[in-house]
Amino acid sequence: MGEIFAEVFTVSGFFTLLMLLMLQAVLGFDNLLYISIESKRTGEENAPMVRRWGIGLAVVFRIVLLVIIVNIFTLLAEPLFGVHLSGFIEGEFTFQSLVTLAGGAFIIYTAIKEITHLLSVEHIEHSEGGKGKSVVQAIMMIVAMNLVFSFDSILSAMAIANVEIANIVDAAGTVLDTFPGTVTQCKADLIANRVAGAVGCEPGKDYQVWIMAIAIIASGIVMALMADYVADFLKRNRMYEVLGLFILFLVGALLVTEGAHLAHLHLFSYPIDAMSKSSFYLVVFVLVVTDIITNRYQKRLWAQKLAEIEGADPALAGMHAAEAAMESGKGGH
Repeated sequence: MGEIFAEVFTVSGFFTLLMLLMLQAVLGFDNLLYISIESKRTGEENAPMVRRWGIGLAVVFRIVLLVIIVNIFTLLAEPLFGVHLSGFIEGEFTFQSLVTLAGGAFIIYTAIKEITHLLSVEHIEHSEGGKGKSVVQAIMMIVAMNLVFSFDSILSAMAIANVEIANIVDAAGTVLDTFPGTVTQCKADLIANRVAGAVGCEPGKDYQVWIMAIAIIASGIVMALMADYVADFLKRNRMYEVLGLFILFLVGALLVTEGAHLAHLHLFSYPIDAMSKSSFYLVVFVLVVTDIITNRYQKRLWAQKLAEIEGADPALAGMHAAEAAMESGKGGH
C-alpha cells in the first residue's frame, strides 16, 4: 500500500493521474452513448439497473484487461496471420487489430440497424429500442463493447502513465533485472556492481498500473452518475436520438480505420489510414451544431406554416406552434 501512495501522491504522479482523468473523460463519451442506447432496449423499468451493472462489471473487467495488456503488450503487436492478394487486399493482422476491427464493424451495424428501425416504425412513441433484449443480454453487450473501447483508452493511457527504466540483459537478450533509471545510469551502475551473466542495458518502460486503475475507477463512477442523465436527455429530446446514432456510426468508423491501420491494411494498393481523434471530434462538433441550427430553423418554418393555415396572428400562432413543435420533438408525450 505504501508503494501505491508513493507512486500516486507525487507531483509527477498527480499530474499523470490528472491527464488520465481528462483522457478517460474524452474517450468515455462514445462509450456512455452506447450504454444509454443499449440499456433502453430492456425496458424503462430495467434500464437504470442495466446501466449500473453494466458499468460496474465493465470497470472490473477493464482493470483486468489493463493488467493483461501491460504484461503481454509486446505479444499484442505480433502478427497472427497475413493476407496478401496483390492489388486487392494486403495486411498483417494482430490480435489488437482484429478486436478493434470487429468492434468497430459491430458498432456500425448497431447504429445502422437502430437508424433503420427509427425510419420504419409507424408510431414514434413505440420505437423505444427496437427489438427488446433481456437484462443479461444487455449487460453482456455493454461489458463486451466497453472492453472494445478499452483497447483504445488503455493503450493511450499506457503512453502517458510510464516511467523510463533500463533492462539488464544477458548475451541472449533475456532480461535479468531492471534498473530504475536511464540506460547510461544503468551501465555505470553495472560497472560498479556486477550482475552475473549481464552484458549490458537496454531501454525499457515501467507502466504505472495503479495510477491507470484509479483513473479507470474514477471514470466508471462518473459514467454511472451520468448514464441516467444521458438516457433521460435522449428520451425527452427525441430529435437528438438520430444525431446520437450517427455519432455512434462515426465511432465505429473510427475504430475500423484504426484497426485497419494497425494491420497495415491496403485495399486496391491504397493504404487505409486511421482517422485522427482531432478529425473525429471536429466532425462531431460540426454535426451537433448543424443539428441544433436545423432543428431551430424547422421550428420557425413550422410556426410560420401554422400561422398561414390558421390565419391567426403570426406572432401568437408562431409562439404556440414553436411550443407544439418542441413538445413533439421531446417524444410526443
